[in-house]
Amino acid sequence: MTPFGLTGPKAHWEATDLTLFASGCTLSLTGDEDRAPVRISVPQAWYHTAGDAAGAALIALWERNRSGVGQLVDVSTQASVMQASQSMVLAEPLSSPPTQRIAGGAKLPPLDLRLVWPCKDGHVTIAFLFGTSIGPFTARLMGWLHEEGFIDDATLAKDWVYFAMQVHEGTETVEEFERLKACLLRFCLTKTKGELLERALRERMLIAPVATVEDVAHSDQLASRDYWQDVEVPQASRTVRFPGAFTKLTATPLPSLGPPPRLGEHTAAVLGAPPRTPAVPAGTREPLPGELPLAGLKVLDFMWAMAGPAASRVLADYGATIVRVESEHKLEVARGLNPFLNGEPGADSSGLFLNMNTGKLGLALDLSKPEAREVILDLVRWCDVLCESFSPRAMESWGLGYDRLREVNPDLIMVSSCLMGQTGPMRLFSGFGNLASALSGFHYITGWPDRDPSGPFSAYTDYVSPRFTVAAIMAALDHRARGGGGQYVDFSQAEAAIHLLGAPLLDFGLHGRIAERRGNRDTWLAPHGVYPAAGEDRWVALAVQDDERWRALCHELGRDDLAGLVASERLGRADELDEVVAAWTAPQQEDALEARLQALGVAAHAVQNTVECWHDPQLAHRGHFVTTEHAMHGPVVVEGTRFVFSRTPPTSYRAAPTIGQDAFEILNDLLGYDVDRIADLAAAELLE
Repeated sequence: MTPFGLTGPKAHWEATDLTLFASGCTLSLTGDEDRAPVRISVPQAWYHTAGDAAGAALIALWERNRSGVGQLVDVSTQASVMQASQSMVLAEPLSSPPTQRIAGGAKLPPLDLRLVWPCKDGHVTIAFLFGTSIGPFTARLMGWLHEEGFIDDATLAKDWVYFAMQVHEGTETVEEFERLKACLLRFCLTKTKGELLERALRERMLIAPVATVEDVAHSDQLASRDYWQDVEVPQASRTVRFPGAFTKLTATPLPSLGPPPRLGEHTAAVLGAPPRTPAVPAGTREPLPGELPLAGLKVLDFMWAMAGPAASRVLADYGATIVRVESEHKLEVARGLNPFLNGEPGADSSGLFLNMNTGKLGLALDLSKPEAREVILDLVRWCDVLCESFSPRAMESWGLGYDRLREVNPDLIMVSSCLMGQTGPMRLFSGFGNLASALSGFHYITGWPDRDPSGPFSAYTDYVSPRFTVAAIMAALDHRARGGGGQYVDFSQAEAAIHLLGAPLLDFGLHGRIAERRGNRDTWLAPHGVYPAAGEDRWVALAVQDDERWRALCHELGRDDLAGLVASERLGRADELDEVVAAWTAPQQEDALEARLQALGVAAHAVQNTVECWHDPQLAHRGHFVTTEHAMHGPVVVEGTRFVFSRTPPTSYRAAPTIGQDAFEILNDLLGYDVDRIADLAAAELLE
């Protein structure tokens, strides 16, 4: 795990949490449009890397169990944090307008989307969005506004599914969208967070309160699922409450962990342990030429949006056969999200969908028909792993719950991924990662202390939780390979993501301190911020790691009078020093600033959006962007793998499927249906 990867022009660059997010597009999307981009106030970058490394290591071990040979896994933090751009990094290669930051939302031309809203006693996040998947939720919200007199009959009657498309076509206007936002703002200011959440749970609306770490620590949902783990910690002379198991597995529940070790506590035991060799099973064989680590693994994928598909995309990259099932009648939400190829919305043009579903086979079925469920049961017999990310009642309502499916395939591993988990008072809470991010504490701590929370860009838990999903799947597969059989995995995206806020949650538990928004301030480093560069909305992120580098920077600034300031003094004069640094950076080009600062050993990076990432020589060196051959569009650029294997890396990428593109290949080649049976399914309108 390194900042930029083991090789390439930036392999030896200095980096910190702030500068890594600057390098990976995400920072450019976060914060208020009239101020510098802003990071999440609790460092996050290396958690992204560690999550990718955990999944990568388990995939490499799976391959070693077949081949008997190890390999090097090279994880780039720059590539890892780029997942948090929600594929907006692809706007430039897809010839789509770049996304610009806006407080609590995003600028997606021509609309300025707002996701964070003030209310009577704080803030909430509301997905006031459109499309076939989200439009019905918005319609219910507008019904509530109408009920209380905030909108009229004509407004209520709008087409909330196709509203964004109508703006694109000119039959609705940006001005009308702004009027609707003003109506929603007035409405929110009359309600408390509790009132908004209570109605959202009852009537399925996309609303969640912006929670503090105190709110998270006292969550009824987490308590009902026995999430927290109380550990006796000798160093603290007390019991300390830690975030608990990141997922619930029926056959191999994660064990309770002991206290963190004291410094050097186990040194003698480790050094005194007898030599050992890696435990490679008997019967290994040399891999076939071009054989990927997960070749032969069969996955049935009902995932949608991003949190689920990002996990199965990793499995596809490393050789698993993924059959992705969707329906034309309820279009996958990711098919309607930016960035779009050539800026033109379309079900097969979304950069997010194309990126998350590279390498997968596509099958479209009308699951409302009993005959379609028979096809699904045949796929269950075929697969090793079934992944789904519907609300907890969906699979059961189709007769496809785990108990039914394991009758068909006793060795099946089934993963159910949703926002809050399969049990508890919020189990049916509907929504996306922006809502789970708010409920998990990320929104409250992102932004400026003198302003409302901006929140991380869009759906933050959708970006971090897939790493845990990959690890859970690989662990379950390893258990089955050892003769343990299949099992059910109850995966809460919020519970997994909360581990990235472990430090402030422990601080609250031990000292009662509530983490707050700090802009780009750091606890230990100063100067530490995002400073202006020459040009419109151009910035460079800079972090002075120690006194020696501060002295070098002072000499470059021509301010040797400040060189004697130690870290504690610099922290105390942070505002003054920010002004000094900003005055020096403002007239300079960002690339020149990068070079000057890196030459001094100071961690620095230009704040890159899609254009800069597309032309980044480090990403080019690692082959981060790859070209696929799409059935409708021809060559289409997506992101490649976020970690590189030395011996069995991906060598090519299959384009994401159009709706139902691979029906014949799946039904004939994988399931063995003959042509007549496939024709009968088509005639019965089961195939879409």
